[in-house]
Amino acid sequence: MNLTGLYTVLLLIASNIFMTFAWYGHLKLKEYSWFAALPLFGIIFISWGIAFFEYCFQVPANRLGFEGNGGPFSLMQLKIIQEVITLVVFVLFSTLAFKTEALKWNHLLAFVFLIAAVYLIFKK
Repeated sequence: MNLTGLYTVLLLIASNIFMTFAWYGHLKLKEYSWFAALPLFGIIFISWGIAFFEYCFQVPANRLGFEGNGGPFSLMQLKIIQEVITLVVFVLFSTLAFKTEALKWNHLLAFVFLIAAVYLIFKK
């Protein structure tokens, strides 16, 4: 992977950290009384604000990484990379933030299939 590809992946990782927190962080933050007292609209507004930063990383990652813009990845490759990063970040977030979640054998098998998907999408 060249430097542009590495920057793309790093931007996608940053993007997915913000995305995961925007989508699922409110489920953990409800443990705080000030957050639990917010109406749904307030929670949506806060999540939307966090998601703004997700887009600040996601859009440049896709523009930089897309082969149509001189990057190393096809559109299909970008999407598969994005999905794998999304799931890895989500698994880390859910197991660290929510102690009730556990990584099970079927989750690990799903990751094996994801690795197979990455292999197949990059196969010429």
